[in-house]
Amino acid sequence: MKDPSRGRFPWYGWLGALIVLGAETGLILRQPFISRWFTPIVWTGYILFADALSFRLRGRSLIRSQPREALMIPWLSVGCWLIFELYNVRLGNWYYVGVPENPWVRNLAYLWSFATIFPAIFETADVLEGLGLFRRVRVSPRPMTPLGSALSFLLGIAFLTIPPILPAPARPYTFAFVWTGFILFLEPVNRHLGAPSCYRAWEEGNPRPALLLLAAGGVCGLLWEFWNYWATAGWRYTIPWPLDFGVYYFRMPVLGMLGFPPFAMECYAMYHFLRRMLGGEKFW
Repeated sequence: MKDPSRGRFPWYGWLGALIVLGAETGLILRQPFISRWFTPIVWTGYILFADALSFRLRGRSLIRSQPREALMIPWLSVGCWLIFELYNVRLGNWYYVGVPENPWVRNLAYLWSFATIFPAIFETADVLEGLGLFRRVRVSPRPMTPLGSALSFLLGIAFLTIPPILPAPARPYTFAFVWTGFILFLEPVNRHLGAPSCYRAWEEGNPRPALLLLAAGGVCGLLWEFWNYWATAGWRYTIPWPLDFGVYYFRMPVLGMLGFPPFAMECYAMYHFLRRMLGGEKFW
């Protein structure tokens, strides 16, 4: 029997839209609480709306179809983003302003904000899939050679280990390597473990998963920087010249925008690696 709810727009999608509109209104009115907590609030609304839209377009979504997974993704998002925060301690590419002074409240703000990163990217990719983006894109199947897999793995290790140990003046120039290193490092591992892998899909002639993630990273990057510009609490960049040559998308140097698409692929690779390590289907 056909599920009568299949393809409908779930109620929480309207709630998400109201949260986004309410957050925007509170920001315009400079309501203090909304202005300070704007980032996690607006992204929570966005995620709810995107999931409902995904269900409407595809007949399935994370929240409706995989609720246990939808609850786990935010926690893995926090853990993985903290890895990038550790890198930033050494590389110094961004810092935060306007965050709550109380350490408990500040940590809650960080936790909530970081928890929205993976869901935002994955939900956006699902919506783009539902819209049919890249539906007809195919390439000739070409199995990945053991040498190619090994080179990717070793290059990923180099990208992830060398930047933090460089002399201090050179470190800020190297975050692009970290922003791609986990793709090169984990995609061959996921492929070998049988976990979802963009590498495997591509060698089977289907580049769509990778292209959807790249596009989702670009969309989320545009929204992250747009919403961050207006919020009281947010992040600022310390990207050196010539990477920062005075042309910006809101607060982000335009060259920095190129990091969001591969970052989405990194999130995908990190998530599926951890998912497999935690037991895969048996765990979820």
